[in-house]
Amino acid sequence: MDIATTVDEIDALRPSYQRLHAASGNRVPFAMHEWHVAWVRHFLNSNPRILDQPFFNVARNSNGECVGIIPFIISRRNVGPLKVTAVNMLGADPNLTEIRAPMIMPGYEHIVAFAAQQQLQKTGAWDWVHWTGLSAAFSEALAANCSLKWQEPQTDFVLDLAPTWEQFRSGLKRNISESLRHCYNSLKRDNHKFEFRVVESPTEAGPALDRFFELHTMRANVTGGARHPDRFALPLLRNFLHEACRRFAKTGALRIFQLKIGNEIVATRVGFLSGDSLYLYNSGFDPRWARYSVMTTTVAEAIKYAIDHGIKTVNLSPDREVSKTRWGPREVEYQSAYQQCGRLRSRMAQQAYIRARSGGGLQGWVLQHLVPARRNWR
Repeated sequence: MDIATTVDEIDALRPSYQRLHAASGNRVPFAMHEWHVAWVRHFLNSNPRILDQPFFNVARNSNGECVGIIPFIISRRNVGPLKVTAVNMLGADPNLTEIRAPMIMPGYEHIVAFAAQQQLQKTGAWDWVHWTGLSAAFSEALAANCSLKWQEPQTDFVLDLAPTWEQFRSGLKRNISESLRHCYNSLKRDNHKFEFRVVESPTEAGPALDRFFELHTMRANVTGGARHPDRFALPLLRNFLHEACRRFAKTGALRIFQLKIGNEIVATRVGFLSGDSLYLYNSGFDPRWARYSVMTTTVAEAIKYAIDHGIKTVNLSPDREVSKTRWGPREVEYQSAYQQCGRLRSRMAQQAYIRARSGGGLQGWVLQHLVPARRNWR
């Protein structure tokens, strides 16, 4: 098991990531090299109270080929006289890294789990490990090597595409079929012609992202109905996404979908191509065009694009929302668990951490300093 602890060492892992991504079947863009390098460049040590250090576990077989990457981040916090050390998957950010998962070659789950436990034992000075984004096979392998406290799984929503749009649409539920008819007919009725654009190149990515940020903020400011937070309100978060998307664009994996009416981009959604799967990330739209359901039209056109380009699945991202479930997606569960240290102090700190993350239990100064989501990401 190799260990990468610096940005340069992680950057040098590109060939290992590329081979493992192709062989593992992992289709989550947040497990890709582009995302990880951009993340550590922007988010390490962004809070003076928390010291983060990469602790990437890289497993190789007897031929030296990479068979597993576990992107751990060790976070050390000083809370008065109390020192707390947690090991988490990369992605302790405000809802940007939507799935925090390792990449494991099928068939190597038990070997990688055993090697990771050995490395954790050598490190020793941690209070808990938070395992996330686990497949069923890797969950079983971990449970065979250590005691875990299982949490609620994370549910992801994936569309399996038909060979043609007509075949795909014929299998949709009545409510989404009627919604699609409304989208297209309402624009046509009011003599609005739309253009669907797909941004892929690094040179176009910057302006497309700037427009995305504007529309995302507009969406967040809509009053009434479901509330959508502005996930990119802080400059650091926007700068991070700019770099991540530039990296994806250079490898041909970026897709920014835009719906243009007249001379104006009125709706957009960021997407990442991962193997034969398209991941639909965050979105934004101009509320003045909401009555035409322009966001639904954008998603429909993105699905058409995927089908036309031979893509097998479209990932609608985690979190159960009507805007996703009405498409009739397949549900994929990622397991999550805490691995506890045997020390009493560590167990008490970890229990307080879980309470704070869930919003329950005692609220106070100590708990507030234990929760990563309370970092200052500016």
